[in-house]
Amino acid sequence: MKTAITELFGIEHPIIQGGMHYVGFAEMAAAVSNAGGLGIITGLTQKTPELLAKEIARCHAMTDKPIGVNLTFLPTFSSPPYPEYIAAIKEGGVKVVETAGRSPEQYMPALKAAGIKVIHKCTSVRHSLKAEKIGCDAVSVDGFECGGHPGEDDIPNMILLPRAADELKIPFVASGGMADARSLVAALAMGAAGMNMGTRFIATKEAPVHLNVKQALVKATELDTVLVMRALRNTERVLKNKGVDQLLEIEREKGASLKIDDIHDQVAGVYPRVMVNGDMEAGAWSCGMVVGLINDIPTVKELIDRIMADAEAIIRQRLTGFLDGTVETRPTRAVA
Repeated sequence: MKTAITELFGIEHPIIQGGMHYVGFAEMAAAVSNAGGLGIITGLTQKTPELLAKEIARCHAMTDKPIGVNLTFLPTFSSPPYPEYIAAIKEGGVKVVETAGRSPEQYMPALKAAGIKVIHKCTSVRHSLKAEKIGCDAVSVDGFECGGHPGEDDIPNMILLPRAADELKIPFVASGGMADARSLVAALAMGAAGMNMGTRFIATKEAPVHLNVKQALVKATELDTVLVMRALRNTERVLKNKGVDQLLEIEREKGASLKIDDIHDQVAGVYPRVMVNGDMEAGAWSCGMVVGLINDIPTVKELIDRIMADAEAIIRQRLTGFLDGTVETRPTRAVA
């Protein structure tokens, strides 16, 4: 399948693995890239630019296909050394960066000078247009269904993607709620040139996380995520657990007076406890509503091959069948 995204990034399939804290290590990125998608190393999971350089080199040893690095620009008083991270990306020969969080505008000259293509994650059309204006090559349009930060507008992808298609000139991928062939075909129908999957890739054999995490994703339903930190306008969609229940109780007690320090224990240092140690009650960690579509733990190649084969069948048989009257009217079920 060829789309603007496969052509832009030099990949076989229009599937991108989003940057995920304590998940986007070399093993994860290499597995996705080797399967024909675009694997992404999560830059800030590596605590220093030097460690990121080593992780990039480790990934290159596992794949000769294109890879990317996620850089999330955080609103903190002590900013990570982003210029040094960008230098490590450039020196590592990485040609794609997925940016997220705050606008990457101040770092665009350095990224473009290094010949790096930038895809920025946006939760609204207005932010997508700003990304286009500052020179981003593509946008990852993140609907309200997504894990992590869904923005503050609460617009789901059935509305957000067609709106993006109406306004943008650069290509974009659908992010949030993406899990299987139906997701990909729907995204393409709404104007996207591919899809970005985060939560779904955690439930794969190669994902470098504790087995408890993968099993929790298979067990969970679409009703098992919740939004936290709304009062701080730093909303995050997370999987329900005891730590999150405690966080929500604190939010109810504090109301509009909530401060980030009030929920420090439920959000700080949670990812290594969950992803490495398998403590599923530790606190808030990002998880999308798409968890309701996750039913197994395949290899990354099995997952991507299945998505592409099923997508072709949906397009060539089911959708074409509606036009020529040969399709069965029963709904299609896909294994995610």
